[in-house]
Amino acid sequence: MTSTYGRGAAITAEGLPGWLEPVERAARTIEPRQLSRFLPPETGGRQSAVLVLFGEGAKGPELLLMERAGTLRSHAGQPSFPGGALDPEDGDPDGDGLLRAALREAREETGLDPAGVQIFGVLPRLYIPVSGFVVTSVLGWWREPSPVAPVDTGETARVFTVPLAELTDPANRATAVHPSGHTGPAFRVGGALVWGFTAGVIDRILHFSGMERPWDRDRRVPLDLPS
Repeated sequence: MTSTYGRGAAITAEGLPGWLEPVERAARTIEPRQLSRFLPPETGGRQSAVLVLFGEGAKGPELLLMERAGTLRSHAGQPSFPGGALDPEDGDPDGDGLLRAALREAREETGLDPAGVQIFGVLPRLYIPVSGFVVTSVLGWWREPSPVAPVDTGETARVFTVPLAELTDPANRATAVHPSGHTGPAFRVGGALVWGFTAGVIDRILHFSGMERPWDRDRRVPLDLPS
C-alpha cells in the first residue's frame, strides 16, 4: 500500500543526527516491562499511537508537545504527545497502520507536514487501563520542520517544543503524586507540568538512551486535577 505521507510511513535510521543514535538504539532493545508495568491485554483494547517527535531548534535538540484544551472531558489542560486512535484508513495495526495513525493525528492536531518526518523507531505497546487504549509510541526525526499550531482550539490549547536540555535538567524534574496515591515522573517545562503517560515515556527514553541526569525523586508535586 502506498503511503499517503511519503517516506514518513516507513521506519529508517539512515541519516539521523548523532545525538539521536542512542535513542534509536534504545528503541530497538528496550523491553515492554522496562517501560511500564501496564502491558496490553492478550485481547481487546483500542489501538492508538502517539508521535514522539524530535527536532533541532534555536536551543538545540528538542521535543514536540501539545497541551489539550481545558474544556475537554478527559485529560483537560494536560500536555501530551500528538496522537490518537487508529482509524480504518490507517490500515493494519500489525503493519504500518500505527505509523500512519501517529502521523495523521499529528497533522490533524498540530498542522505539521508529515512528509518532513522520518520515523526511526517504535517503542513496545503499552496499556492505559483508565481509557482502555493500547498505545504505540512512534519515534520521529523532524528532518524538515514545518509550522505548527493548534488546528482545532476546542481540542488543542497550544503546540510547543521543549529543549532536551530542559527535560534533562534535574531542577525541572519531580515525582507527581496522583490523588489515588499513584506516583510517576513529572517535568516542569514549557510553562507546564508534564506527567502521566507522556512523562513516563520521556523518562524512559532519557534513561535508556543515557541522557538522564541524577535528580531528586523525593521532590513531590501533588496533582490538582479537575473534579
